[in-house]
Amino acid sequence: MDRENAGFEPATGDGPPPGGRDEARAASVRTAFEGLLQIRRLTGGGGGADPAGSPAPWELHRPVRAVALALESSGAKPSAVDAAGHRVSTGYRVRTGETPRSVRVDWAGPPGSGAAHQEEEALAGCAEVLRRLGWTVLLYRGPRRRRYLEVEPPAGVPGAR
Repeated sequence: MDRENAGFEPATGDGPPPGGRDEARAASVRTAFEGLLQIRRLTGGGGGADPAGSPAPWELHRPVRAVALALESSGAKPSAVDAAGHRVSTGYRVRTGETPRSVRVDWAGPPGSGAAHQEEEALAGCAEVLRRLGWTVLLYRGPRRRRYLEVEPPAGVPGAR
């Protein structure tokens, strides 16, 4: 199936650069994020009247997608790879975390891009977006002292752990 006819997928930073015209992509992201907030309102996953309160059950079952959508909707730029799997742009990268329902967010870029020097500020921005949406976010240092975020549903959310 070609990308033009595929369903919307938020950018995780491990795929090709998001396709389509910038305005069309922005509209798709906005619509998807508004849908996520509506799911929170309808399911009570947003802590009552505040849809930004905490993740909804839908998000708990698709945490990589939910976190990627939150970041892309905030205007954060995703990283991307070419057809050969080589990183071609600098930005966030969202993938499955080490524990069930956790997500890892790091700042990735092509060799020589300076991504390692940008990561502290960039990840702080990502953490702020995710905390506002009710996720628990912890900053860690991994191999080669590179920083990354571990993102989890807050304690007390049904089905979170």
